[in-house]
Parts: sequence; C-alpha cells; structure tokens
Amino acid sequence: MPVRKLPDGQWIADFYTVDRSSGKEGKRVRKKFSTKGEALAFENYTLEKIEAAPWLGEAKETRRLTDLVELWFSRHGITLKDGEKRRSTMTWACECMGSPLAAEFNAQLFTSYRGKRLEGYFARTKRISKVAPRTLNLELAYFLAVFNELKRLGEWTLPNPLENVRHFRIDESEMAYLTAEQINLLLEACTASTAKDLLMIVKLCLATGARWSEAEGLKRSQVSGQRITFVKTKGKKNRTIPISLALADELPKKNGALFTPCYYAFRSALERAGLELPDGQMTHVLRHTFASHFMMNGG
Repeated sequence: MPVRKLPDGQWIADFYTVDRSSGKEGKRVRKKFSTKGEALAFENYTLEKIEAAPWLGEAKETRRLTDLVELWFSRHGITLKDGEKRRSTMTWACECMGSPLAAEFNAQLFTSYRGKRLEGYFARTKRISKVAPRTLNLELAYFLAVFNELKRLGEWTLPNPLENVRHFRIDESEMAYLTAEQINLLLEACTASTAKDLLMIVKLCLATGARWSEAEGLKRSQVSGQRITFVKTKGKKNRTIPISLALADELPKKNGALFTPCYYAFRSALERAGLELPDGQMTHVLRHTFASHFMMNGG
C-alpha cells in the first residue's frame, strides 16, 4: 500500500517486506509520521535494509507477552482511567502462564489458564481463591484490546491470538437493595465502627447514589454549599448532586481529602448488621438502594 494520509492529519507508511504477488507471506509494517516525507523515507530505508540483508524480512518475533503489555501501556493504556489496573492484571496473568513468548501465546494457553483460575488456582489474594466468570471475561477483553491496539499502531503484525476465544455467558444477576429497616441496621453498625469516616461515607452514598470510590475520595473543593460535584467518574462526566443542609453540616470542615479509606471497615459493618448480599454487590448495594428508593418515592 502506498504512503497515505490519515483523517487525523498524520501520514502512515503501510507496506509488506516482500512482494506478495508471488504468494510469499511477508511481514506487514505500519508506522505513523507527522509528514509524508518522513513516512516515505522510513519505507525506503526499511525496504533497502531488507534488500541488503534479505533475512531481515523474516525476522523472528522474540518479544514476550509481558513486553507487549508494557508497550501497550506506554503507547495507549497510560491514557485510560483503569490503565494501571489492566496492566497489573495482565502482568500477573502472564506470570501465571509462565511468561510466554508473544508468538507462542495462543487460545489454548489462555483458556487453560482461565480454567485453572475458575478452579481456584492462581489466587491473587488470600480472601478470594475462585474468581467469577465475569472477572475472566474482563481479562480476555484486556488481552484482546492489547493485540488490537498494537496492530493498529503497527507494532504487531500477526493475527490476534485470542480472536476466536468466546467470553463466558453470564446470567444477569439480581440487583439487591436495602429496605428502610436494613438501612437502619447498617447505619448502627457503621456508628459502632472504629473507622471514624465510615458512617459519613455510607450516608453520602445513600443520599447521592455515589459509587463508593467517589464518596470515599471526596475533596473539599468538590463541595459547594448544599451541592457535591463528583469528578472523574466511571461515565467520564462530572455529576453535581444536591444534598440536604443537615448532611452538608455533617461533612468535615477540613481542606483536601475529607475521608480516609474505609472499604474493609464497611465489609465488617455489613457482617455485624447481618446483611447478606449477592456476590460483587458489597458497595454497589448503596448506589442501587438510592436508585430504588428514589423510584419508589416517585422520582
């Protein structure tokens, strides 16, 4: 393919290292440049180098899967809100699979690892040994995205090794919410906690529908009178929520971060209150409780 201009104004050199009209399978090279001249110069230089040393056109892929994860992170993942989390998850998965060469990574290797994870092998924490299919679907999506993105960037020329791997089918789980009586039990348990900020964080979640991380990470700059603005949300949009005067008066008066982390204290409070929730809904139940009561009250 000739050097061509992309919609974003960049130029891309997109070519194969051999003449494929003869049926040979050459390596495809794709790289972006700011100018057409740079793209043409790169293409000419690469082809001349291969012509002088033909074996370079069939260079063996020697990078490890972890190398691709790091490359993806530096070129793209670093811009994602959950990029560091994805990187950590995939790096750990690579280690569990024996740190394979990228060219040797395939569907059989990944699905074998996936099956062992379901059986309780490769536990990342002492608290959770067996993971849910939903978690492994996320890991599959992460690896698929790595190869797709690197292919777009011209850093991977082989097929996506997981393109034919299916996600697990998952039944939609029932969303739990707390009744008024259960809310009172939970608030009593939070009041008895040694974590001084726990009660306030739970009250905020119940009053605003905030995600746990949004309420726990609240800063004074996000509070204006009887309004709270949640920033850097999962939906990537700021949300401003009104609160009662009584709740506003209860907020700490200090600057900066208003609360200290209380996630594990919340788990203990749920146990003391005797509340049993579906898997994966420990903190999300507060958000769903807000939405459910809002609708039941005519909202």
